Amino acid sequence: MKAGESMPEKSHGSEAVSAWVARWAHLVPGCYVAGGRVLDVACGLGRHSHYFLQQNYLVASVDIAQAAIDSIANSLSEEQFANAELVVADIENGPWPFAGRQFAGVVVTNYLWRALLPTIVQSVAPGGVLIYETFATGNETVGKPSRHDFLLQPGELLRTCAGLRVVAYEDGFSANPDRFVQRIVAVNEVPKASNGAPMHQKSPHPASISPARYAL
Repeated sequence: MKAGESMPEKSHGSEAVSAWVARWAHLVPGCYVAGGRVLDVACGLGRHSHYFLQQNYLVASVDIAQAAIDSIANSLSEEQFANAELVVADIENGPWPFAGRQFAGVVVTNYLWRALLPTIVQSVAPGGVLIYETFATGNETVGKPSRHDFLLQPGELLRTCAGLRVVAYEDGFSANPDRFVQRIVAVNEVPKASNGAPMHQKSPHPASISPARYAL
């Protein structure tokens, strides 16, 4: 869905926390990766910003709507406000406000702007996680959004995350409310030796690599 386009019956970001985000949030690493900050893209009223702030992450929230960002700011405790970076920006027509930065977690829900997909992937720090969920082709038969510009094509998130380690992926129909969705969880992996330390790419002992364990 395009930034600023209203969700059916509810304003974008006012819904409950996405079950997909809640299920996979445990994979977002702590403060040792890119400051432990989670980027909430097109955050709306900040349901996921609040969710991660409550788990003591640093959070960066960006949305085109000043009212949405103000609403988040006014709802935070003093401690949460200190951990929040609240940004008003038109990420579709203006410059990317986080140029050169990467994040331990990048969360995107109910939002699609294809030109921004490479930037979103590049914003995941080594060791960080992308959690993405939005509407997919077929949704035009059950409701809004119905424009194909805002609906993921079959396998599109898999292609977008080709350079990452995909931990989970779904593409199909979900009821109550009826919607077609596509969602992915992907990690920007850092090879590690058996002792847990990052392994140089030219390590002469590839057998010593201990595979990462992504709890399902």
